[in-house]
Amino acid sequence: MMLVKPTHIPDGPGSYQFKGADGRIIYIGKASNLRSRISSYFRDPGQLHPRTAAMVEAATSIEWIEVRNEVEALMLEYSLIKQHRPRFNVRLRDDKSYPYLAITTDEEWPRAVVMRGTKRKGVKYFGPFAHAWAIRETLDLVLRSFPIRTCSPGKFVQHQRLGRPCLLFHIEKCSGPCVGEVQREIYDSHVKELSDFLGGDTQNVIGRLTEEMKSASAAQEFEAAARFRDRLGAIQRAVEKQQMVAESDEDIDVLGIADDDLEASVQIFFVRHGRVTGRRGFILDKVEPIEGGLLVDRVLEHLYGEEPPTGIPRTVLVPHASADETTYVEWLSHLRGSKCEIKVPQRGDKVTLLETVTRNAKEDLMRHRLRRASDHNSRSRALTEIQDALNLPEAPLRIECYDMAHFQGTDYVGSMVVLEDGLPARSEYRRFKIKTVDGNNDFAAMEEVLRRRLSKYVAERDGLSDDSSEDVVPENESKRARAKKFAYPPQLLLVDGGKGQLSVAVRVIQELGLENEIPVAALAKKFEEVFVPGNPAPIILPRGSEALFMLQRIRDEAHRFANKFHADLRNKRMKESVLDAIQGLGPGRRERLLKEFGSLTAVKKASMEELKAISWLPDVVAENIHRAFNPVDERLESNELE
Repeated sequence: MMLVKPTHIPDGPGSYQFKGADGRIIYIGKASNLRSRISSYFRDPGQLHPRTAAMVEAATSIEWIEVRNEVEALMLEYSLIKQHRPRFNVRLRDDKSYPYLAITTDEEWPRAVVMRGTKRKGVKYFGPFAHAWAIRETLDLVLRSFPIRTCSPGKFVQHQRLGRPCLLFHIEKCSGPCVGEVQREIYDSHVKELSDFLGGDTQNVIGRLTEEMKSASAAQEFEAAARFRDRLGAIQRAVEKQQMVAESDEDIDVLGIADDDLEASVQIFFVRHGRVTGRRGFILDKVEPIEGGLLVDRVLEHLYGEEPPTGIPRTVLVPHASADETTYVEWLSHLRGSKCEIKVPQRGDKVTLLETVTRNAKEDLMRHRLRRASDHNSRSRALTEIQDALNLPEAPLRIECYDMAHFQGTDYVGSMVVLEDGLPARSEYRRFKIKTVDGNNDFAAMEEVLRRRLSKYVAERDGLSDDSSEDVVPENESKRARAKKFAYPPQLLLVDGGKGQLSVAVRVIQELGLENEIPVAALAKKFEEVFVPGNPAPIILPRGSEALFMLQRIRDEAHRFANKFHADLRNKRMKESVLDAIQGLGPGRRERLLKEFGSLTAVKKASMEELKAISWLPDVVAENIHRAFNPVDERLESNELE
């Protein structure tokens, strides 16, 4: 590493970044005193933790950014880690997508629905829950008291058009907003009360239902009183399922941690108004040597770096005192907008609660070890076998595989799928629309895809601007979320095919000067032969070997991913072409029509009366739409008239 004189390093707070030989950031840290912290790395490697020593050995330079205070240093460190994902920093591995009970307040008539994945604006989330069935069980209990819709937008529009409510209305689990059976004010009150109830404010709801039941009974409206009684019973059964663990006015997050030298299991219980309203768990890879208070700090960063749907509570209970409590308290208070405390409970019910959550973390770590033991060993064997068989300089911890898909030269697309440490890294998958190839030419299409991907890598590595991947889109992301994560080179680039595809990949690699950096191979499907540059004979991997299984899996995944993207594009084009051919149906009306009916299938099945009932659609256009999808009916009508 380039030597840095201590006098050149500022002694104020900030973030520092170690960089490797390729200029990539390999570790990011923060410090209240940059000079003191950075200097601690420049001592006898034998006195450093083995992982720290490995990081220092791999680093060739160091940079730092000064900030005004420790809170800003913490926020900067989190932002940089999220952006660069250095390989020597702690990594979150949460292989579960926990379900939430969500209320879509951004819709005209809000609905209750189970949601997973990325959170979006205009939706209130409650949970997370360990299982989706737990949400459905909760909903089943409370919908009689808060009868809001749970149907999809397409189903809602369908019943709105038919003028008939669905079964849930008849069993009193929906108030029927699709057919105007409920006033807006009453429906909004149902939504608000359900939100309050799910947020833990149960007493007000129970009190209101009790009063309404008594009032109806006093007025001798016994049927209404019975309905309130049934609703009250359902609410009370739902409340009984929520364990009371604290005072009714307390909002707490409880963090339980169990760890070893390599990993840490984290469990969080979300307590709102004294009741457990949700839980979450994840695994941390301890790439850097941390434990105790430092580990707690990393968990807090991962948990609250992006404000969770449940919000930030007044109190966070942790098993160890934060290594920098003042900074983290100030940071969480800033995010919350009011005072937040980080506490290690010493006695009473809070200690018992923390012990319960920690016990969950220990059990989860044990299950994780058992689940991963054989799998981890097989993946390690596979990577070692691939390295030996293909004579690679290192184990291919990142493998990229490419495949093409088209139909008679149309809707030509390419796919890139990634295995990291033998596991699919789906966030790294990429899809390519072929731009320069006419007709059926897999070699030319493969060359275009590889050149665009590797040119992007070279540009990012060398700090140059490059627009060659303007339509390279990650799965489940729009074009606006352009891929900018090509800076990691693969340790094995695999193409689906034989010697022809291999020669294309080698040519692109050589043109970009990467032949000494990125190993290449091709996997032919016919005999499962592996071809590598400079060897005319194929490499035959033993049947049933872990190496062959891993290469087959990534090859099949690339094929599936390419075919899916091709099918999506083709279906979209066919859908648009069918509607484009209808006279009087322009882009605006086409989009509005699909939104009105929910899908192209519903448009095809629509009757003439349903189409003409649409106020903004001229009758002539409605007739053209119906005729386009019902030519037999039109011919029969003509024959009848004759």
